Amino acid sequence: MPEYKAPMRDTRFLIDDVFDFHASYAALGATDATPDMVSAILEEGAKFCEQVLAPLNRSGDEEECRFDNGVVTTPKGFKEAFAQYVEGGWNGLAADPAYGGQGLPHSLGLLIAEMVGASNTSWGMYPGLTHGAMSAIHAHGTEEQKQTYLTQLTEGRWTGTMCLTEPQCGTDLGIIKTRAVPQADGSYAISGTKIFISAGEHDMSENIVHLVLAKLPDAPAGTKGISLFIVPKFLPGSDGQAGARNGVSCGSIEHKMGIKASATCVINFDGATGFLIGEANKGLNCMFTMMNHARLGTGMQGLCLGETSFQGALRYANDRLQMRSLTGPKAPDKAADPIIVHPDVRRMLLTMKAFNEGNRALAYFTAQLIDQAHRTESAEQREEADNLLALLTPICKAFMTETGQEVTNLGMQVFGGHGYIREWGMEQLVRDCRIAQIYEGTNGIQALDLLGRKVLGSQGKLLRGFTRIVHKFCEAQGEHPQLKEQVAQLATLNRQWGELTQTIGMAAMKNPDEVGAASVDYLMFAGYVTLAYFWLRMAVVAQQKLDDGAGDAAFYQAKLATCAFYFKRLLPRTAAHLAAAEAGSDCLMGLPAEHFGL
Repeated sequence: MPEYKAPMRDTRFLIDDVFDFHASYAALGATDATPDMVSAILEEGAKFCEQVLAPLNRSGDEEECRFDNGVVTTPKGFKEAFAQYVEGGWNGLAADPAYGGQGLPHSLGLLIAEMVGASNTSWGMYPGLTHGAMSAIHAHGTEEQKQTYLTQLTEGRWTGTMCLTEPQCGTDLGIIKTRAVPQADGSYAISGTKIFISAGEHDMSENIVHLVLAKLPDAPAGTKGISLFIVPKFLPGSDGQAGARNGVSCGSIEHKMGIKASATCVINFDGATGFLIGEANKGLNCMFTMMNHARLGTGMQGLCLGETSFQGALRYANDRLQMRSLTGPKAPDKAADPIIVHPDVRRMLLTMKAFNEGNRALAYFTAQLIDQAHRTESAEQREEADNLLALLTPICKAFMTETGQEVTNLGMQVFGGHGYIREWGMEQLVRDCRIAQIYEGTNGIQALDLLGRKVLGSQGKLLRGFTRIVHKFCEAQGEHPQLKEQVAQLATLNRQWGELTQTIGMAAMKNPDEVGAASVDYLMFAGYVTLAYFWLRMAVVAQQKLDDGAGDAAFYQAKLATCAFYFKRLLPRTAAHLAAAEAGSDCLMGLPAEHFGL
């Protein structure tokens, strides 16, 4: 398995120099998050991930979770690592102090989550789902529910899940069959089956708190009739601890392509006692709090696995000897040159590096927006942050996972035949990454969400909120001595983004299929342009550091070189996505279904 090292130099560049997290924390009143505190947290988090989680990654994949008559056992070391994680206070890092959390900024929690996901994605699913459940209860639960559940979830004694999917429905939640029958004591009897429930059953905590979508007997049809319920595995006792067993059981676990050490469960609810969270028939709104948290986390998985793959590929490319450089021997004292001298290997490594570092910048910018949305006292700033988050969340989820899959595939390719066998661990990263394009809403659904709901649904308001930021940046940097050509390229693409949106919007007024036909290419176009903006933000800072003679010159020169590669080799892909998005729906819908074959 590739040896994972937290990319601390790149992380510090982003939080110190590009986005200035420290000034942002001060402005938002996060006085505990001092530069020294942040540095200490990052260093200790890196140690935990490198020394505790990373060594369990391959063994967890090989051992997998075990299922025996409703009982799920996680791989060796997982339970002990979780206990160590909880004891270290990591679970409550960004949680509300009113319920036992440390109250540090959400962005700081995301930095730790990146290290966790990169070192051991399967293990990271357990606390990841818990944090999502915590966010939904915190946003929509009653004070009694918060005291009962958030305290235990923050402590890590209990963990959480989200239960949406059923055998007959995934994306179309309006046709769920799980039912909630009101009881005399104010609770509800929950009956139904949920599938694909990550961390739905395991041995790492005392209790598991399920957030379950279900329908009341008199619920309206479709998604307007969905309610959300808290359904714990063990009902809380009068002392607040796990008490009597509830009517919740695990029917089986799935045998999967990847993330094999994460228990993906079939969960049966047999008249289980549940408690309504939020308003009746408004459950989907409540669940979206959790789903948006999960979608950002899923996008991060593309970055995390891509980073680990890049680290393995880079080490291998520097060590593996094959042939001589086309321009003459670069290691004449050896039998052959290391493969990193070959242009195609450079292409693969630079593609990996460009996507990883660009995606990291996008993720950290998004993390700052989460801080702003939660902490600022300005209603105007909260709305601005919420609107940008609404636009960027589907881009984060889909673009980061699409490019993450490309990166892990390239990492395996750098190894050649050695990448295809288990010994090196590169093929596991490909397998683990593949699910990220599917769950928490497939990337096709993310594309529809971006174009249909967020952009066209807001009459372009959400899009203009971001493209205006890009436009102002391009105006400010238009005469940059070293980067003006790239700035002009970004400005053109930013303008084309708006024009493409208008073209699709006009076509969709005549034929709604135009949205579905264009959406995936539209999202990918948006992703490439978004990363171009962040690459230029990094390049401007790197160039200024070089001009000032400050810091590590080699690091800044690498930033500028990778930015140039991105603009010359990757950003041109926008032309193909633009053409495809403008091609219309006729070529997709013109062929009758019965003529496809078979």
